[in-house]
Amino acid sequence: MSESTTPAVTPVVTPAVAGATDWRAWQRSWDRQQEAYLPDREERFRVMLDMVEALVGPEPRVLDLACGTGSITDRLFKRFPKAVSTGVDLDPALLAIAEGTFAGDDRVTFVTADLKDPRWTDALPYDAYDAVLTATALHWLHSGPLAELYGQLALLVRDGGVFMNADHMPDPATPRINAADREQRHAQMDRAKAAGALDWAQWWEVAANDPVLAAPTAERFRIYGEHADGDTPPAAWHARVLREKGFAEARTVWASPSDALVLALK
Repeated sequence: MSESTTPAVTPVVTPAVAGATDWRAWQRSWDRQQEAYLPDREERFRVMLDMVEALVGPEPRVLDLACGTGSITDRLFKRFPKAVSTGVDLDPALLAIAEGTFAGDDRVTFVTADLKDPRWTDALPYDAYDAVLTATALHWLHSGPLAELYGQLALLVRDGGVFMNADHMPDPATPRINAADREQRHAQMDRAKAAGALDWAQWWEVAANDPVLAAPTAERFRIYGEHADGDTPPAAWHARVLREKGFAEARTVWASPSDALVLALK
């Protein structure tokens, strides 16, 4: 997702809609593709929800930030059936899958919005949230816009609430460790592909040829262009900036050699 190719879009609320497509099959396909890159993906979700329960309880009001297909919301509802979620994203194809998956579930509302539009919070159905959660999504933002977003989130999270970001946060001070980890992850991805998992490009090629997802996929690439990453600062940067932007505490609560889950407490 390239910052330079993402226009400001007026946020709108999109209700979940039913359809004949097997949206759960698309969810499983997305999960498998992501797990090829992130074999410990479920572990970070587990820790994230552990900390939600520990700090705000089992009935949270959650903002699923850059929600994609709704992976966090799916796991949230399975663990906390009385939770409420707002999913926010700009990607029309992934939102189509999310909306189809949760069609008829009044616990969740989906919002189409550009997180770089300063007015994106205007479309949210609530003024405050117990928890704002995001995973493998904000790395496409460069550190300047990401710091601005953290300031907005500090205003959305209620006192005593939490923000958690699980993402790629390599430490530049450990280049040899990073290189060894990168080589191992590439080997894991090769094994996953050999076992039949689609990589990122292949998954989107399948979506582009699906009669239901073809149009939203074309729109997705019109919005974003080809995939591009931001400058992926280390976990210590995230914790420091979150404190500077208004959170009382912030620290890493889970980590792998290349990724981390940073928790900020309001």
